[in-house]
Amino acid sequence: MNEGDGAFYGPKIDLHMTDVLGRSWQMGTIQLDSQMPRQFGLTYMGADNREHTPYVVHRALLGSLERFMGILIEHYAGAFPFWIAPVQIRVIPVGEHHREAAQALAARIPYRVEVDDSDETVGKRIRNAEVEKIPYVVVYGDKESDDALAVRERGGEQSTLGLADLIGKLGTL
Repeated sequence: MNEGDGAFYGPKIDLHMTDVLGRSWQMGTIQLDSQMPRQFGLTYMGADNREHTPYVVHRALLGSLERFMGILIEHYAGAFPFWIAPVQIRVIPVGEHHREAAQALAARIPYRVEVDDSDETVGKRIRNAEVEKIPYVVVYGDKESDDALAVRERGGEQSTLGLADLIGKLGTL
């Protein structure tokens, strides 16, 4: 029972979630509705050869998409897990002459990859990726190749991985 709720269709089951501010948000709901079929004049022929008014089951698994996205963004504080991050990997070429190779590398990675070839310093571009909460950053310079990529994970962990190893690792996330 939910006193004061606007459910006028019939019985319903709701999933409510509480955000970090203690506010309750309705997410999923399933409702039994006998009103709308009647308003639309919907009927079916029953086993008794008589017309009956059906019930409609309304369901909203996520609530509104906007509400769901807002709660998801708030829950992760913008630091989405790899699988849902809008940009999963950012490739940062060290110098101007590394830009083409960085673009080629990005094209071979089967995830959502961006190349930051802006004229900012490498440190500034790495910092921008951290602020934007990009899960993985690959810095590409003279020392990097398909066998040895400088990989930075969100949170600061750094490693050197081959391209195949990096793709294999990302495939398990």
